[in-house]
Amino acid sequence: MTFLLLILAYFLGSVPTGVILTRAFSDVDPRTQGSKNIGATNIYRTAGKKLGILTLAGDILKGVIPVAVARGVLDSHFWIGAVALTVFLGHLYPVFLKFKGGKGIATGLGAFLALATLPAILSFFVFAAVVYKSRYISLGSLTAAAVFPVFLALFNPHPIYIPFAIVIGLFIFWRHRDNIQRLMAGIENKFGAKKS
Repeated sequence: MTFLLLILAYFLGSVPTGVILTRAFSDVDPRTQGSKNIGATNIYRTAGKKLGILTLAGDILKGVIPVAVARGVLDSHFWIGAVALTVFLGHLYPVFLKFKGGKGIATGLGAFLALATLPAILSFFVFAAVVYKSRYISLGSLTAAAVFPVFLALFNPHPIYIPFAIVIGLFIFWRHRDNIQRLMAGIENKFGAKKS
């Protein structure tokens, strides 16, 4: 059962929500426009608000589902954490897109919501506050990824989840390395502004 859940989590994570939606409802290919990312922010910028919101919801949901199922059928918190990591990696390295995926923020949030709801909600509030203040989605995402393990340590009784959260956070920082360089150079695109 555990191995099957890991496989299903990876394949569900691999489903490219944004690409499917833009193919069905627009003439935009997010992989060739804007930041060339398949995540909700680039869909929002290149294909419009509605598809961006639907992409966000879909990517969150595909993170929630396998972890919620794992929590219902598995006794091991280690393997539940492994399912969360696997669905996240499916989004980053999707088999359906030749392993070229997104940055994992929405899918990671979904997995975290099912894994440890309160720490995930607190991290989302941190994300929202940073974005509201700075207008940088990337900075909010990086800050939320950094504080989530702290909230896990404070408000979750299962410390085995913390290493998984740290690994996911490291992947998020790695996938945002170009954003980090732009933030440091002061040329990162702000949310709501036209992409330069």
